[in-house]
Amino acid sequence: MTTSTKTEDLFTYLDETAQFLEENGSVTYLEGIAEAGENLFREELCQTLLPDQAQILKEKLDLIRKEEFKAEEIRKAFQLVVLKGMKGAIQPHHSMTPDAVCLFISYLVNKVYGKQKEQLALLDLAAGSGNLVSALLNQATFPLQACGFEVDETLLKLAYVSANLQKHELQLFHQDSVEPIALLEVDLVVTDLPIGYYPKDGTAKTYELQATEGHSFIHHLMIEQAIKKTKAGGFLFFVVPNFLFESGQAKQLHDFIKKEANILGLLQLPKSMFKSQQAGKSIFMLQKKGEGTILPKQALLAELPSFTKKEALADMMKQINKWFENELHIL
Repeated sequence: MTTSTKTEDLFTYLDETAQFLEENGSVTYLEGIAEAGENLFREELCQTLLPDQAQILKEKLDLIRKEEFKAEEIRKAFQLVVLKGMKGAIQPHHSMTPDAVCLFISYLVNKVYGKQKEQLALLDLAAGSGNLVSALLNQATFPLQACGFEVDETLLKLAYVSANLQKHELQLFHQDSVEPIALLEVDLVVTDLPIGYYPKDGTAKTYELQATEGHSFIHHLMIEQAIKKTKAGGFLFFVVPNFLFESGQAKQLHDFIKKEANILGLLQLPKSMFKSQQAGKSIFMLQKKGEGTILPKQALLAELPSFTKKEALADMMKQINKWFENELHIL
C-alpha cells in the first residue's frame, strides 16, 4: 500500500471540498478552491451551509488541519488543483506558469541577486493565482518582499489564500496594472505576460508603446509599465511569446527597450511544453540602465532542452553560469 505525500493530501482536501461546494453551493470549482483554502487557514468553515453539508466539510477539514505543510508543498498542491480547475474554465486568461518555468526563473533571479543581504522589492504585474510569485518567494536566497496585480477577482482570491497558507507577506492589488499604479519603484519585476490587445485606448495613449492605429498590445504596454516601475539597475524577467519581435509594432518595442534597458538574454522554452509552435514562449531578461550596469558584449540566446532531460539541462545551466560570469561578472 502506497502512502500519499503531503502535497497529495492537500490536493485531495482542496479538490474534494471545491467539488462539494460547486455541487452544493453557487460557486465555481475555482472559487471553491479559494473557499477550501480559507477554511483551512482559519481552521473553521466560512460558508453558511445546511447542518448535514457542514458536517461533511468539517470532517474533511478535521482530517487535514492538524497536518504541517511546507510552503512548497502548499504551492504545488494549489498549482495542481488550480490547473484542474482551469481545464474546465472557458476564460482564455485563466492559465498558469508551469512549475518548471517558475523554478527556472527562480534560479535566474537567484543568480543575479543571490548574495544580496538587504530586502528587495519584487513586482508581478499579472499575478494570476500566484504560482510564479510564490515560487520566487519560496526559492529566493535573499530577503524578498513582493506585490502583485491581478484583474481577475477569482485568481486574485486564489493567490491571496495560497499566500496566507504559505505565510507569505504578499501585497495583492485587484487592479488592471496597465492603468496608473501608485507604487514605489521596485528592484525586480517578474511577470508571465498576458498576450493580446489592450481594449482601453485612452489609457494606452499615455504610453510610448501605444499603437499608431487600432488597439495596442497589452504585452508591450506591460513591458513599458514594468521598466517605468523598476529602479535603475534593477532586473526584469518576462515570459513572452516567441513572436514578440515579429509583429508590425516590433521595431517600436525594440527601440524603446534599447533606450531604457540592456537586453541580457532570450531563453526559448522547450518546444515540448507547448501544443503548437505558435504557442511557444521564451524567458526575456533585461536590466534597466543605470550607474554601473554592464551591457553584455553577447546577449544570452539559447533554446532550453526539455526540463525532463537532466543531463542536457545541467549542461545548459553550466553554460548559463559561465555567461553570467564572463558577461556580467556574476559568479
